[in-house]
Amino acid sequence: MNDRSKQQEFSIAHGAERGNPGTIGHNRRIVVPRYGGPEVMTIVEELIPEPGPGEIRVRIITAGVGYPDVLIRAGTYPGGPRPPFTPGYEFIGTVDKLGAGARGFEPGQRVGAITVYGSHADYLCVPDWWLVPVPEQLDPAEAAVVVFNYVTAYQMLNRTAQARIGDRVLVHGAAGGVGTALLQLGRLTDLELYGTGSGAQREIISALGATPIDYTKGSFVDRIRELTGDGVDVVLDGLGGSVALGSYRALRRGGRLVMYGHYGTTVAGRKSTRRVVLFYLSGALVFASNLVPDGKRVRAFQVAKLRDRHPDWFRDDATTLFELLEEGKIEPIVAERIPLVDARRAHQNLGRGGVTGKQVLICDPEAAG
Repeated sequence: MNDRSKQQEFSIAHGAERGNPGTIGHNRRIVVPRYGGPEVMTIVEELIPEPGPGEIRVRIITAGVGYPDVLIRAGTYPGGPRPPFTPGYEFIGTVDKLGAGARGFEPGQRVGAITVYGSHADYLCVPDWWLVPVPEQLDPAEAAVVVFNYVTAYQMLNRTAQARIGDRVLVHGAAGGVGTALLQLGRLTDLELYGTGSGAQREIISALGATPIDYTKGSFVDRIRELTGDGVDVVLDGLGGSVALGSYRALRRGGRLVMYGHYGTTVAGRKSTRRVVLFYLSGALVFASNLVPDGKRVRAFQVAKLRDRHPDWFRDDATTLFELLEEGKIEPIVAERIPLVDARRAHQNLGRGGVTGKQVLICDPEAAG
C-alpha cells in the first residue's frame, strides 16, 4: 500500500469522513496505541465523554500540532502519557457542558487551554481552572497558536529570562511555532534579536526583525561572536543536546540560557536512543554550569508546569496576548489548517522539518469559519 492509500485509510477509519465532525452523539479522537512514528496514529469514534466534578466539557474547534506532540508520540517527552493516549497540547473550543461544581464559564462561551495531551478530538473534559476566556471575534486557528506558542514565548522572555529592553537574544528554531512568536514579541519589546534556521528560512527570520544565522554553515557560536563581540544576554533553546553546549558558550557574562524543549531526542520525528543519551548528558553538563562563578545562569521552562504552579499567571498572560492579537500587534503564522482526520499528515510534515509557524487541526469546520 502506498503512502497515499495509507493516508486515505487513516482518514476514513471508523466512518469519519474527511473534514467533517463525528456523527451526532459521538466523539472522534486521534489515538496513539504505542510509541512510534506517524504511522501508529489512528482515529476512533466513541460516545461523547461526560464531565466529572469540577470539569467542563468543551467542543473543540481548533487544536495546534507542534513538535511537543511529536515528542509525546515518540515517547521522549518527560512526563508524557503512556499509550494508548490522544495527543494534542492545546485547543480553542466552546463550553458544551459543566460538571458538578464547575464554575467560571457558561455553555456556548469560547475558551482555550493547554492540555499537554488529549486535545486532538471533537470533545474533551478538562478542569475548569485550566480554561481561559477567548474573545469570540478572534480567528480560532490563530488563537490556538497564541494559547500555547505565544504564552510559552511570553513567559520565557518575561518571567524566566527576564529580558530587558536592548538585551541581545538568540532564538533557536526561529522559524518554528515558538520561534516566530519569540521574534514577534521580542521586536515589540525592543530586543536585539538573532535567530538560527536553515538558509531557506533566512527571509522569514529577517522579516520578523532578527539577524538570521544559518546553522548549516559553520558554528552559530562563532557567528554570534562575530556579530556581537562578546555574546548575547539570553539564549532560548528548544533543541538541547550538543546545541545546548554551544548555547551556553554563546552567552556573555551574566547571560541567561533557558532550556525548554527536547527536539534533540529525535531524528526526523522519530526517537533516537543515541540522541536521547546525548541530550541528557549535554543537559547535565549545561545545568552543572550553574555552579561555575561566571555570572551565567541556566534555567528550565515548561509552560504546563508553570501553569500548574501559577494559574493566575497563565490567565493573565493569555489575556494580554489575546488583546495584542485583537489589536494586530502580533500575527500568528498558521502554516496550514488541516482536518482532524489528517493529523497523521501534520506529524509527517514536522518530521520532514521546515514547517514555518504552526500547523492547526480543524476539529469543527463550521465554528472555525
